[in-house]
Amino acid sequence: MNIGDDGYNTYNLIKEGLQASNLRAKTIANNMANINTKDYKKFNVVFEDNIKNGGNTGLSLKRTNESHFSSDDEQNGNISIQQDKSTSMRSDGNNVDLDVEKVNQAANTLKYNALITVINRQFSDMKTVMSK
Repeated sequence: MNIGDDGYNTYNLIKEGLQASNLRAKTIANNMANINTKDYKKFNVVFEDNIKNGGNTGLSLKRTNESHFSSDDEQNGNISIQQDKSTSMRSDGNNVDLDVEKVNQAANTLKYNALITVINRQFSDMKTVMSK
């Protein structure tokens, strides 16, 4: 099976979008879990803006555990995790808004489902071509 450059690039972009969506779901869950943590500053996953800006490269700091988020901006390909260090309206210094996180979670689920639909359609098309 030989996938043309456009098909390969599309597949990689969809794959990276799914990775971003998976990381975004974990990040949103982490933000929600820390809603009552004093001085906690929420994290956001940036993917679509990085794609629009032509992709970025960056370095990440070494961490003691790979599952820990870093406090600095982190980038992996076109997917980056950024901490929102903006001030908070809350007296405890936490800037997580549960309503905003729930909206982000719903939007992320819709994006994930759309990407799964697209990739399934591509695999179905390839299966049809290979069977003829």
